[in-house]
Amino acid sequence: MLPKKKTTNQKSLFLTLEDMLDQKHPLYILANRVNWQEFEDAFTLYYCEDTGRPAKPIRLMVGLLILKRLRNVSDEKIVEQWSENVYYQHFCGEKEFLPDFPCEASELAHFRHRIGKSGVELILKESIRINGNDGNEQNASIDTTVQNKNITFPTDNKLHRKIIDKCKKIAKREGLPIRQSYNRILKNLEVDQRFRNYSNNKLKARKADNQVKAIAGRLVRELERNLLPNSIYLPDIEIFKRILGQQKE
Repeated sequence: MLPKKKTTNQKSLFLTLEDMLDQKHPLYILANRVNWQEFEDAFTLYYCEDTGRPAKPIRLMVGLLILKRLRNVSDEKIVEQWSENVYYQHFCGEKEFLPDFPCEASELAHFRHRIGKSGVELILKESIRINGNDGNEQNASIDTTVQNKNITFPTDNKLHRKIIDKCKKIAKREGLPIRQSYNRILKNLEVDQRFRNYSNNKLKARKADNQVKAIAGRLVRELERNLLPNSIYLPDIEIFKRILGQQKE
């Protein structure tokens, strides 16, 4: 059901929440630049007018999603911080400080599901507009140097295992025989390598690393012997040999 309109009667005799804040604070300035009415008009159609429990205000939910991205925190954390931060509350449209949580963290997930992909894109478009590009996504400047990336450091062991997997794929594609697949051995070695940070396992992990490298070298040499002289995979073999030769013993 659509949220009920809040009364704007001033409960405090002299000051409102807005009067007590620093007007030069970034969140204070940002709150006045966001076109909140656009979200009200776009998301009202997702609510029933007279059935069900009254929902949370649309500005509150949109504001929490924007703050969550600005602060790069979880749903649970942004809800907790909101109850402690007066600028968060002003950004989300509150007129007085409220010490309670604005909503359950799960309600943010329900709201994202309610507005769908198009609603999330609308919030992103407005974020781009208030940053000075007037909603033109093609000219958006995004600093990715501070964002978390799903990238792992390319350790020697990972390179060796990639070489092993690549050699097996080439052999299978070309129908070449492989003397041994080493599947069970590699699985056992992976267990030895897993807890290398423990002092008792460092020596075992180092030995496992050397064995994985030796297996990679055997498969590369075996593949090189079985490939035709004009095979398109010979350059890959040279790269594998160079990688294995450059790794420290």
